[in-house]
Amino acid sequence: METLQTYFEHIGFSGDDLDKVVRSFQRQTFEKNDLVVTEGRTSKYLGLVEQGIFQYFVVKEGVEITSYVSVPNTWLASVTSFVSEKPALENVRALTSGTVFMISKSSLRSLIDTLPAFKDFYIALLEQSICGIDESRHDLIVLTAEQRYAKLLQKEPHLLQQIPLQHLAFMLGITPRHLSRIRNSIR
Repeated sequence: METLQTYFEHIGFSGDDLDKVVRSFQRQTFEKNDLVVTEGRTSKYLGLVEQGIFQYFVVKEGVEITSYVSVPNTWLASVTSFVSEKPALENVRALTSGTVFMISKSSLRSLIDTLPAFKDFYIALLEQSICGIDESRHDLIVLTAEQRYAKLLQKEPHLLQQIPLQHLAFMLGITPRHLSRIRNSIR
């Protein structure tokens, strides 16, 4: 729980508020290939990844297509399912063994209702998620594959070491073979 406590201390929580926030989360361990969220089932938890890599994917025409990957110190959720309490449109799977600090919707709601600072934090987290989704959608429409790869290199170079290339390729909206060509042309 030290990682979770450090995370919330870093963003300004302290004292009893910090204790209340930390106690609201449960540390959960996942083995490689465990499903955290299953398409068609309602996502009941929001989580902060402590360790591991988690893949968001859908299966289309028998092919797994990765849409996003959560790594340590990022949040994990099927956002639409968690917020709307409707069945998930995607799967979230552990690509490696890992641990996630999970909070249920009822515990989250309790924190929002009793701690104004946590409500502000949650709103900012949702706004950040919305902006990230909007930016990704824009990039897929407007930027070339090469430009999307260059942007990834600039903004999140650590992902290139952490995430298998086939998953990065799908996140960029290209095939693994095309990604390989782009990487070779940049070297």
